[in-house]
Amino acid sequence: MKYPAKWGVQIAGMIFQTRSKIEKEIRIKMEREILAYIKQNRMIGKNDVVLAGVSGGSDSMAMLRILKELQGKLDFTLRVVHIHHGIRGKEADRDQSFVENICRKWQIPCTVYCYDVPGLSREWKLGEEETGRIVRKEAFQREAAVCGRKDSEIKIALAHNQEDLAETMLHNLCRGTGLRGLCTMRPVDGEIIRPILCLNRDKIAEYLKEKKISHIQDSTNLSDEYTRNRIRHHILPILEQQVNGKAAAHMAETAARISQAEEYLTQQSCLVLGEFQKGKEYYFTEKFFMELRSFRFMHYNRRWNSWQADGRIWRLFTMRRFWNFMKCRLEDGSAFLITWKPEEITRE
Repeated sequence: MKYPAKWGVQIAGMIFQTRSKIEKEIRIKMEREILAYIKQNRMIGKNDVVLAGVSGGSDSMAMLRILKELQGKLDFTLRVVHIHHGIRGKEADRDQSFVENICRKWQIPCTVYCYDVPGLSREWKLGEEETGRIVRKEAFQREAAVCGRKDSEIKIALAHNQEDLAETMLHNLCRGTGLRGLCTMRPVDGEIIRPILCLNRDKIAEYLKEKKISHIQDSTNLSDEYTRNRIRHHILPILEQQVNGKAAAHMAETAARISQAEEYLTQQSCLVLGEFQKGKEYYFTEKFFMELRSFRFMHYNRRWNSWQADGRIWRLFTMRRFWNFMKCRLEDGSAFLITWKPEEITRE
């Protein structure tokens, strides 16, 4: 039995319309999800200046487009920061051109910061990954100094997703860590915000496909040279395939709960620390050693971080050495009253 040719055209048209409708619903649903996530975590306020770190990869391009779509609803200023690390030669030049062209097309101000990471790595005697983190932080600080306003706050938007969080959690857990290391990627961490931390890579890929947003691939992400990549390519997929298909999502939920516990313990430890502080000195009595074991190390760890943020560069084992000294004083029966003046600690 033959059917009129126009029926085929009509059916094809209906399928296309249905598909377009589904894709549009997916896009709208995702943008609503991100908007709710931003509001829930109070990421962006009115008149804020958001500096989006954009490499040109899939995650950062999805984040940039979503922020662009939400800019009118949230009333903030959007700017792009791209860092050229001087590592991948022509490929890095391609990334820079790609991001600059996209920003011109979408009418978003873009600033590129160039660094010779290999050279700085040799000069500073650090690995390239650590050097890269330092120069990225400096680039955002430089941009914030240029575009900051009195009536607004600076926010730095990073395009981490659920799998990134799970990879970091596994990495830190395997190396040994505390509570903070298990919830290191937070939706909001000071001026840093992570708008798409609630999304997984599949959702991001769907969004890019539906919106027809082009992106580029960093060749270093394909290599197993770095530990993080080995976790991404092998360990996490095995967990999702053979243990639980939503392993990354469950890890994200667990990290959120650990974050709440860590914040509570930090608040409590700050209250305890005040009890032993007199001016700029700390007097640790018998009560500190005998009754407050759950807070002791957190005192030191958090306090050490605040000193580092103030520009004092001490290695972590200096703090641990001091802690071991305190324990020895306790064990050998020395006096419990101990005066600690941070200014007098020898720099490493």
